[in-house]
Order: sequence, then structure tokens, then C-alpha cells
Amino acid sequence: MSKSDSYEDIVKTRREENFAEFQDEDHGFMHRVQHTLHVTPALVPLIVLVISIIVFGALLGSRFFSPFALTLILQQVQIVGIVAAAQSLIILTAGIDLSVGAITVISSVVMGQMTFRYGIPPAISIVIGLAFGTLCGALNGLLISRMKLPPFIVTLGTWQIILASNYLYSRNETIRAQDIETTAPLLQFMGTKFQIGGAVFTFGVVFMIVLMLLMAWILRHTAWGRHVYAVGDDPEAAQLSGVNVKATIMSVYMIAGLICAFAGWALIGRLGSVSPTSAYEANIESITAVVIGGISLFGGRGSILGALFGALIVGVFTLGLRLLGADAQWTYFFIGVLIIAAVAVDQWIRKVSA
Repeated sequence: MSKSDSYEDIVKTRREENFAEFQDEDHGFMHRVQHTLHVTPALVPLIVLVISIIVFGALLGSRFFSPFALTLILQQVQIVGIVAAAQSLIILTAGIDLSVGAITVISSVVMGQMTFRYGIPPAISIVIGLAFGTLCGALNGLLISRMKLPPFIVTLGTWQIILASNYLYSRNETIRAQDIETTAPLLQFMGTKFQIGGAVFTFGVVFMIVLMLLMAWILRHTAWGRHVYAVGDDPEAAQLSGVNVKATIMSVYMIAGLICAFAGWALIGRLGSVSPTSAYEANIESITAVVIGGISLFGGRGSILGALFGALIVGVFTLGLRLLGADAQWTYFFIGVLIIAAVAVDQWIRKVSA
């Protein structure tokens, strides 16, 4: 072998080693990205939210980048955000609830009717409405956890039952805002506004944020929260490790029903009135917020704060495109793209981590 041949062999060998090292580094980088997204699932929707705010702020200037406009987004998404907290708990257990919107509405109707039809004090009416929402959630949980029925089918059925009951019980009548304001202002409490600087908040917005933070802490730092993730990840393994799967699922649906009832109280504050036809899109909007928020539809992975970011992303696009004068259909278009992208990212994380 000549010296030149030896040199060429050495160069070729080193190039191959460098290429292999580059591949290892590239794989290592992708693994770190995957690991970061896996342990911090709310990171992707947070990044999307920040970028969306920056883009619309650059396009609209002070019309969008103002305390009033940004807090207006919070006011607009407060109902969806609260309902999304309930939906998040259920999806974390690999379930789904199509009845959350109906539970929200009928809980608000019960609060109103208890006060105005039966003359019950507003505070007690609110408690009855909260209890009724919890009962609706318990019905879902009973059918799913004890009778082993699919969550989609069960909640599709209870959605129709609750929706029909709502119209029958309310007689399709709306309780006017003026009547509530003069007779039972406590029903409108969640809609009470207060100002901090140029920002305008409502107690409904405060409740949404506190609820999300509280549920995030509970899911992360309590045994019950770990059980919720375990059931969503692998119910059989969770059962073998000592988790009471039936009780966990039952509790999740009951808590979700209670949260939806709180959303019903906030709905009265948001509208000022009690309307049996309101919040009819809460089912789809809550699922949209959860999916965009990075919570896996397969269960067992995600952060409830991601659902809050998902709801805010929808609010940012809705307000931003409206201020730009764009057709409302573009909002649905971009939200649809975000939903598909969120599911694709979730699948990518699962594929890389496999």
C-alpha cells in the first residue's frame, strides 16, 4: 500500500467517523427535544400562543397589544377554559365527554329556575345547581366505570338526554338579565368586572385561572392525580399496581360535572341572563382547546395548563382575525390546522419515544 493510498484511506475513515458522530449528535438533539416536550407537554401550546400574540400584535399594533384587548380575550374564553378543565381530566383517563356543554347549560338553568320559579334564595340555588352538575357527571361515571360502556357512546347519549331535559324543564324560556340584576344579583357574580390599570377582569376569569392552577397542582403532586395519569396510560397495569380504576374514573367524571356546573354559574355572569340555548358549542370548543393544548387523546399524557393555553390560542385567533377584518371562516380554517398539527406532534413524540 502506498503512502497516498494510506492517506486517502485515513481521510475516508475519518469522514465516516465524523458523519457517524454527526448522526449521533443529531439523534441526541432530537431525543432532547422529544424528552423536553414529553416532560413539559404545555410547552408547545405556550410557544404557539406567544408567537400568535406577537404576530397579531405586529399586524394590529395598539389595537391588539393593549391591556384591554388582551384581557378581553380572557373574558371571551372563560367559559370554554373552565369547561376545558373538566374535559382535560376526562381525556387524561383516555375518555371523552360530549355532554359537558349540556351539563353547563342545564346547571345554569337549574340555578335560575330554583330562584325564580320556586323562590329559593340564590345562594342555595347555586349550591343545588352545582350538586345537579355533579350528579350528571356521576351518571356518566357510573355507566362508564361500572357498566364498562364506551365513554363516547355514553356521553353522546347523556348529551341528548340532558339537552332535551334542559328544554323541557326550562320550557325554552329565558330569564332576563334585568330580572336577575334586581332580584338575584348573586347569580351574575362571576360576571362582575374590576379594573387593574387598563386591564378589565371578571371574577369568572379569576376563577378559570385559579381552577387551572389548582388542578395542575393536584394532578402533579397528589396520589389521586398520579392515579388519573396511570389509568389513562394503562388501566390494567394501574389496577395491578393497586389503583382503584373504577373509583378513579367515577371521581373524574363527578369532578368534571362539578366544574361544568361552575361554568354554568360563570355563563350566567357572562350573558347576564339564563338561556337554555346558550353554550351549545362548548363540547367541541373544549375538545379543541384540550387537543391544541397538547393533551393526548390516547390518555395518560399532557398538562391541564396546556388546555388553558389552547383556549387562549383560539381566543387570540378569533379576536385577531376579527380586528383584521377577515372572514370568520378563516378562524375555523386556522383552528383546524392547529388541531391537526397538535395531533401530529403528539404522534411524533410517541413515535420517537417508542
